[in-house]
Amino acid sequence: MKIDAFAHTLPVGLLKAIQAEVPDIIEKNAFLQIPALTDLKIRRENYPAGVKQIISNVNLNPEDYFSGDKAADLCELGNDELLKLVQDNADIFEAAVAMVPMNNLSKAIEIIDQQVAKNFVGVQLFTRALGKSIADKEFEPIFAEMSKLDLPIFLHPVFDERKPDNNITFSWEYELTQAMYQIVKAGYFEKYPNLKIIVHHAGAVVPFFAGRIKYTMSAQEASDFQKFYVDTAILGNPKALELAVDYFGPSHVLFGTDAPFAVMPSGATNEVIQAIDDMQVAPDIKEDIYSNNILKLMR
Repeated sequence: MKIDAFAHTLPVGLLKAIQAEVPDIIEKNAFLQIPALTDLKIRRENYPAGVKQIISNVNLNPEDYFSGDKAADLCELGNDELLKLVQDNADIFEAAVAMVPMNNLSKAIEIIDQQVAKNFVGVQLFTRALGKSIADKEFEPIFAEMSKLDLPIFLHPVFDERKPDNNITFSWEYELTQAMYQIVKAGYFEKYPNLKIIVHHAGAVVPFFAGRIKYTMSAQEASDFQKFYVDTAILGNPKALELAVDYFGPSHVLFGTDAPFAVMPSGATNEVIQAIDDMQVAPDIKEDIYSNNILKLMR
């Protein structure tokens, strides 16, 4: 069985609750218009054999639209729905990743302690929140709490809205790389030894610029970059995945597809599997990528 560590859904109840106050939310966000995010029938009709997905909410974040208390209520609603989706569809969903309200940190910690610790495999954070880097001091308590629980953070990119030329092809890769840099510079891997962060899109451009990291940063910082975990969600390219394995190590690369995005109607799972199968690495490394590595991070 292959376990897709980074697949997305959009809980229908959460969407309706947001639409009640932001009725044009779908029209304003083209990425929310993919039917398989909300329609399980479509998802099942095109579901790849031998795969189970770990689902996280698509990047529709309540704190971007609501006050702290309302955002917390919506995160709890979304988390309850994610769990029910897993329970009701255990043949295709392995587990869920929780939402936390970044504009209500006390409630975010409560959700981590009460919901995440018992029922989820981790929390999803984004490269920026409330106009700030995710490595901003304000958000550090979440990193500390996740280290204490020894559960992973799933790091997903978002646009930096200050930039006028954002694009889906390259901007997210820059944002992921920059967030990794900021997390390393904040010293979080030294402060929190159990911290585990799974970075979407194979760690973006970090493996390609290993030499720049080595010669422009301290030895400790260069070492910390290799403590990230990464997924395989780059829509193919076995040589790039081999580079990720070379840089982060075979135990830090996880099967992930970003389903249902990129290849309609239900994602690029087949393309990602083909790329992993075509990698020039040992069979046991491929087995670790497909399931063993994520299973070691799950409880």
